[in-house]
Amino acid sequence: MTLWTLPHPLALASKSAIRASILTGAGLPVETRPADIDERAVEAELTGDGASPANVAGALAAAKAVEVSLHLPGRLVAGADQTLALGSERFTKPSDREAGRRQLERLSGRSHVLSSGVALAIDGVALWTEVEQARLTMRTLSPAFIEAYLDAAGDGARLSVGGYQFEGVGAHLFEAVEGDFFTILGLPLLPLLAALRRAGAVAA
Repeated sequence: MTLWTLPHPLALASKSAIRASILTGAGLPVETRPADIDERAVEAELTGDGASPANVAGALAAAKAVEVSLHLPGRLVAGADQTLALGSERFTKPSDREAGRRQLERLSGRSHVLSSGVALAIDGVALWTEVEQARLTMRTLSPAFIEAYLDAAGDGARLSVGGYQFEGVGAHLFEAVEGDFFTILGLPLLPLLAALRRAGAVAA
C-alpha cells in the first residue's frame, strides 16, 4: 500500500527544486510542470486593489495551479508561491548579485514576513488555497559578510525572495525565526497534506 492513491503523480506547478524535494520527502510522487504565467502582471492587478502580500502569494499559487491544470486534463495540480514583506515594502527575487546585495542591506538587522501560498486545481478550477506566514529576523550584517555570503551562495542567492535560501547557507543570516519550517521554504506542507487527504489523494 502506498500513501498516494491517484493513478498519476501530483503535478507541481513550480520549477523549485526544494518544493519538489519536500513533496517527495513526504512520500508523494511528483511531476514538475512549471507554470507559464506573467507573475508581475498578476501582482500588479492585485496590488492595484490594495491586496496584501499574503493575498498576492495565494493568488499566484492558485494562478499557477490553474494554468498547469489546463494542460493536464483530470490531473491534480499543486501550485505555490512566496512573497516577502518588510513592513509595507515587498521584495521579489533579486535579478543579479547587486540586487541581492541591496536586498540584504535592507533586511539586515530587521524582521520581515514570508507569506507562502499553496493551492490545488484540476481542469482549470482552483479547488483550495491556503497561505501561511513566518517571521524572520536577520542579524546585523557587515558589508564584508554580505560579500562573503554572496560568494558562498552563488546563483542560489537569486532563486528566492530576499536573496537567501534558508535551508542552505542562508541560515547564517538569521538570529531568530518564528513559524513553520516548510512555510519558510515556500511550501506549507501540513495544510497541503490535509487538503490532499480531504480530496482522497492520499491515505487518511
